[in-house]
Amino acid sequence: MSEVPAAKEYKLSKRSSYYIFTLLFLLYFFDYVDRTVVTSLAPFIKVEWGLTDAQTGLLMSVVYWSIVAFVFPVSIIVDRWSRKKTIGIMALLWTAATVACAFTRTFPQLLMARSAIGIGEAGYAPAGTALISGLFPPEKRSRMMGFWNMSIPLGIAIGIGLGGFIATHWGWRHAFGVVALPGAIVAILFFFIKDYKTVELTKGDAGQTNAKMNKMDIARRFIRTPSLILTYIGFIGCVFASNAVIFWLPTFFHRTTGISIADAGMKTSALMLLAIVGLPLGGWLADMWFKKRPNARLLFPALTAILAASSMFIAFSFLEGKAQYMVLLLHGVLASAYAPAAITATQEVIHPGLRAVSYSLCVIVQNLLGASLAPIVIGAISDSYDIKVAMSVVPIALVISALAFFAGSYYYKKDLSRVEKVALECES
Repeated sequence: MSEVPAAKEYKLSKRSSYYIFTLLFLLYFFDYVDRTVVTSLAPFIKVEWGLTDAQTGLLMSVVYWSIVAFVFPVSIIVDRWSRKKTIGIMALLWTAATVACAFTRTFPQLLMARSAIGIGEAGYAPAGTALISGLFPPEKRSRMMGFWNMSIPLGIAIGIGLGGFIATHWGWRHAFGVVALPGAIVAILFFFIKDYKTVELTKGDAGQTNAKMNKMDIARRFIRTPSLILTYIGFIGCVFASNAVIFWLPTFFHRTTGISIADAGMKTSALMLLAIVGLPLGGWLADMWFKKRPNARLLFPALTAILAASSMFIAFSFLEGKAQYMVLLLHGVLASAYAPAAITATQEVIHPGLRAVSYSLCVIVQNLLGASLAPIVIGAISDSYDIKVAMSVVPIALVISALAFFAGSYYYKKDLSRVEKVALECES
């Protein structure tokens, strides 16, 4: 059973589809600018208020905790109400919260404002993912997910760089205000796009008269879709490895080569920016393979995860100096290549009316079991042994991810055939 080409049923012109995609890209970019600008502002805030390192770290962590706490309920609103309205309201909330950061006078006030940023950002990834899945047909979805997620490393790089520049010349409070305003403009534009109508949660394909799903029916859809559960597990290992590299690689370079923390940070940033190559390339290759094999949606992430694990293991276990860094640069491309196809998988094997919820569950598990645990686990191993041993252990997480994606590929075609063929209808 093949899936209805959602973009065709959505009845939007190609120009309109790419216009909406551009807005989604810009908003994701500003999302990460607003989220990470505090990274370069932290030294200024710490000195002014006499904070500890742990307190300054909370300014970033609280955003992710808010996202985890609110992403699921917000995603239900996305699926059952409106993607465009939810995105617009959430974006205005997080931009207003970012501006509010500039007017705080105490650490608790700033912490509360930062948590509000997380509340606003909570449902954006699920809502945007669902909207892109509706805009583009299956044979283009992975590459469009890849292009969309390019905005993340770009937003992180600009947020860190621009924040430090503004704080140095005009003060850290001005940085919050400057980065928030462009996102607010894009958010307002979202209220004027054409969304697709809310998809009724009924059991059966279009044209069939079947009962609406109850809560148990919805729960069974997730529980009885093994490829979806295994995709979530695959995300955990990949995100764990990525966050371990982001958090500990500067320390690794500093301790093993003797370079300054500033130089180590620059080397790590260059590696992270290679996601700009890995994301669209991974999405394009996955779509090409998908035309021949539907289960390529998960076979491709399995392949890239094992290649990423191999490159990381070789770099940390056998190489040093320039040779090590060159292999790590290759890893920077491979480490993100899995994401477009895997994100698309979370959308295709579930009822079209549950797509935002599906990705919200993915966000929860990857943040709780991957992103939040990586710095702690690798830090504990480093304390017990040393940083080289700790970084050499990280590839194990990628191997587990590869096995999960590979196992999920065996169920993918069957799970895809069970999904209702629902024609998405454009709003009047």
